[in-house]
Amino acid sequence: MKKPIIFCDFDGTITETDNIISLMKQFAPPEWNEIKDQVLGQEISIQEGVGKMFSLLPSSLKEEIISFLKDTAVIRNGFSQFVNYTKQEGIPLYIVSGGIDFFVYPLLKGLVDEEFIYCNGSNFSGEKIQILWPNSCEGDCDNGCGCCKPTIINKLASGEEELIVIGDSITDLQAAKLGDTVFARDFLSVKMEEMGLPYHSFETFHDVINELQSREVKQ
Repeated sequence: MKKPIIFCDFDGTITETDNIISLMKQFAPPEWNEIKDQVLGQEISIQEGVGKMFSLLPSSLKEEIISFLKDTAVIRNGFSQFVNYTKQEGIPLYIVSGGIDFFVYPLLKGLVDEEFIYCNGSNFSGEKIQILWPNSCEGDCDNGCGCCKPTIINKLASGEEELIVIGDSITDLQAAKLGDTVFARDFLSVKMEEMGLPYHSFETFHDVINELQSREVKQ
C-alpha cells in the first residue's frame, strides 16, 4: 500500500469562499469580471488573469484588503480536525494555493506552518498591486498556472506515494489530473465529471476524514 501525501487548495477549499473573488467584488472596478470569465473559460492563463485583476487595485489598499479578508473569510468546517488527523497519521500535508501570500499566511496562521504552504507572492511598492510568481510552471507544464501545482507536486512527491489532491476550481484541474485520489467540489467537480475522471465530493473536511478513515477500515 502506497503511503499517502496530500496537496490541498486554499481559496474555496479550505475557506468557504474564494478570497480573490471576494476582494475583487469588494474593491475592484467592474473590468475584473471579464478577466475572471476569460480565466474560467480558459481563454487566458490563470497567471495572466490573476496578474491583471490585481493590477486593477491600488497598493494603498493593502491594509484595508487584509482587514476585510480577516473579517470575512471563513475556514471550512472540519479543517483544523483534518490537520490534526494528518499529523496523527503521519501524512504529509501541503497547501498549494493560487492565492496570495499577504492573505494566505495570516488566514492559516496557527493551523499550518508557512514551510508547508506554497502560494503566489506580492509587491506593494508600486502604484498598483503586483503579483509575484515564485512557483511558476517548469518542465512539461506550460499552462501559465501562476502557482503551478503540478510543478510543486513533482518537486515534493517522489512518485512512490499515493497522491491525494483536494480542490474546488479550475486552478486545481492540472493537479487533479495527477492525483490517485481526488476530493472535489464546485467547479472542479464539474470539470472532473466532464472529463470522466473519478473523484470524491465533499462539503466539509469531516467528509474527507471520514472517507480516508473508511479506507483504513477496509484495508
